[in-house]
Amino acid sequence: MEKLLFRSSAIWAVLGLLSGVYYRELTRFQGWDHPTFTQLSTVHTHTLVLGCLFMLVMLALERVFRVSQHSPLAAKAYVVWNVGVGWTVLMQTVKGTLQVTGQELYSSPAIAGISGLGHIILTAGFALYFHALAKAVKAPAETSD
Repeated sequence: MEKLLFRSSAIWAVLGLLSGVYYRELTRFQGWDHPTFTQLSTVHTHTLVLGCLFMLVMLALERVFRVSQHSPLAAKAYVVWNVGVGWTVLMQTVKGTLQVTGQELYSSPAIAGISGLGHIILTAGFALYFHALAKAVKAPAETSD
């Protein structure tokens, strides 16, 4: 599980950095000089924090508490969390790209609803992970001889 968490963190880091480049280049190409907020500007930080940083936190907790050995929910939480981050980041990218390119579709309630599903999935991932972590924390500590 540790290698998986590390690799996932690295992948999210690369995606986070690439999303920053995408934002910079698209806004430059489109001549985006509006002082208004765009969803595209937050993809970089969401990817780095929710993807990369959270995977590193899970890695540290796995190393200390062996969460995956104490609860099968840890693996499920990992999958659900990554799906939620991917969904959220994808929808931010879609909505932000539509906004920067001047498409009115970006303000569609359908886009907002689909985006909201990402947050629901993230919440489920949080709940699963905290449940798994609680089991690991309550377990007796391993002693090393």
